[in-house]
Amino acid sequence: MFIRRIFGMCLATLICAVGTIGPVAAETFPTRPIKLIVPQPPGGPGDIFARLIARQLSATLGQPVIVDNRPGGALMIGTKDVATATPDGYTLLFAPPGPLTVRPAIAQNLGYDPVKSFAPVALVASSPQILVVSAAVPVHSVRELVAYARDNPGKVNLAIPGVGTQPHLIGEMFKQRTGVSIVTVPYKGSAAVTDLVAGRVQMYFGPAQDLLAFFSTGKLRPLAVLSATRRAELPDVPTMAEAGYDGFDVSLWVGIVAPAGTPASIVARLNAAVNAGLASAEVRAHLDELQADARPGTPEDFADFIAAEARKWTDVAKTAGIVIN
Repeated sequence: MFIRRIFGMCLATLICAVGTIGPVAAETFPTRPIKLIVPQPPGGPGDIFARLIARQLSATLGQPVIVDNRPGGALMIGTKDVATATPDGYTLLFAPPGPLTVRPAIAQNLGYDPVKSFAPVALVASSPQILVVSAAVPVHSVRELVAYARDNPGKVNLAIPGVGTQPHLIGEMFKQRTGVSIVTVPYKGSAAVTDLVAGRVQMYFGPAQDLLAFFSTGKLRPLAVLSATRRAELPDVPTMAEAGYDGFDVSLWVGIVAPAGTPASIVARLNAAVNAGLASAEVRAHLDELQADARPGTPEDFADFIAAEARKWTDVAKTAGIVIN
């Protein structure tokens, strides 16, 4: 009887200890520096923004948040490193759409599962994509572009910054929903915009931050923003829905995920810190410079967003028959 009582007391103590792991983890986390992996090279807009968010997180959490650039493999190298990291909240991924929703729609053997390998922490910011044409193209609306492409088969070229990118799938979506035949021309990096300005290609989908300077000089012409509402920086440019084509709410976004299995209490702590940073004047000012919007919300909000994005691009890729091994 005595032994049973002792065993029962120990079991009760163990259950209580396990039941408090989550809250205790949240109260003590973090106790050492956090690594924020950016799957892109240093110096670009994504890296600069990641470092700003890292400073804000460090100020809120009271520990250094160190940006660790791990580019390569179409963003897969850094992404896989986080997928296999210890799920303790000390290794995070600063993720654009590619590795979580676009690449999984077209590629096999990623080395990670975009859903099962990660715990969504927070959607950070987004900037809508914009449909633009070269000034040499004689169109001033999406309907005119569609009509022009139909009347000139094979003469409208869409520049994309690489096969398997988000703009690539946007172009496929455009073809599927308008019924036009356009030629997709892959480029590396900024060369796509260079040729667009020169008139060697006719159309392009890209974020406002990369294109606004060309609108003011008249070298490029914006036809529509791919968002639910018009943009303050482009008040005269209609949305795709206003232009007569629904279902084109597409943005370039970035969020933070942790390895799957990270305690929910730590995820919640990180989420609160991200949202606090997004409310800062410094972050808001930087987002204004990038023509981007802060996207505060819960981890559940971000999980739902990722799922919806994944479904959208999987459907587009399947219809287009795009597969990359």
